[in-house]
Amino acid sequence: MNKVSDQYLPNMPFETDAGVSGRAALGLIVLATDQCIEYDFRRVATLPGVGIYESRIYNSPTVTPETLMELEKEITQGAKLILPGLPIDVMAFGCNSGTMILGEDVVYEKIRAARPGVPCTSPVTGTIAAYKRLGVSRIAVLTPYSDSVNEFVADFLRKRGLEVVAFGSFNEENDHKVGRISPASISRAILTLGRVDSVEAVLVSCTNLRLVDQIAKIEHELGKPVTSSNHAMGWHALRLAGIDDTVPEFGKLFELSV
Repeated sequence: MNKVSDQYLPNMPFETDAGVSGRAALGLIVLATDQCIEYDFRRVATLPGVGIYESRIYNSPTVTPETLMELEKEITQGAKLILPGLPIDVMAFGCNSGTMILGEDVVYEKIRAARPGVPCTSPVTGTIAAYKRLGVSRIAVLTPYSDSVNEFVADFLRKRGLEVVAFGSFNEENDHKVGRISPASISRAILTLGRVDSVEAVLVSCTNLRLVDQIAKIEHELGKPVTSSNHAMGWHALRLAGIDDTVPEFGKLFELSV
């Protein structure tokens, strides 16, 4: 006897389509303490037919070289949790300093242990690609990090062919507090660093600092390109997935293909 409803219609016909990610499916691995990356990434990467799928991995709220090294053991599991059994066009690893400490090859090897052959990006991979596309090499860098991490960041960028001519830091190890640094504070710091004469562009280097909603305004005032970990990674993930839409509201970089 049917107990569902007097008008129960089982096996109703249906059709399927390409779904939310008909153009591209982007996977994003997020650190457990990050308060900003999902907002920023979705702002720049939410386009018709583009789906964004996330997982979180454990990390210490105290950001040091030692705690960043611990991320290596978490990455593969984070990748496994994103749409298991379904295709992903690009996987993005949402930690800038962690990628620098571990190395891009290590991070992508860990992702591909769960997602063989998938194209990968990260904040630093996106940043290098962005500056190459923008045609700039003399940059200013803004971070929230302590000196031990800042020295590693500056050295890493120089080894990748960028000339770090100015560097500023909020010098805050607590990632919980970093995520609440105000956009006004970030904007003032960018303008201070960006006005150094030899600086061609400014990088905000941390996924837990908010920037994307301000980029076009700051660029207009500064007269130089500005990008961030989340901004550059979002642009690069879209371009790797074959999405070449231009979105001028997010600044000069989003007017460019890869």
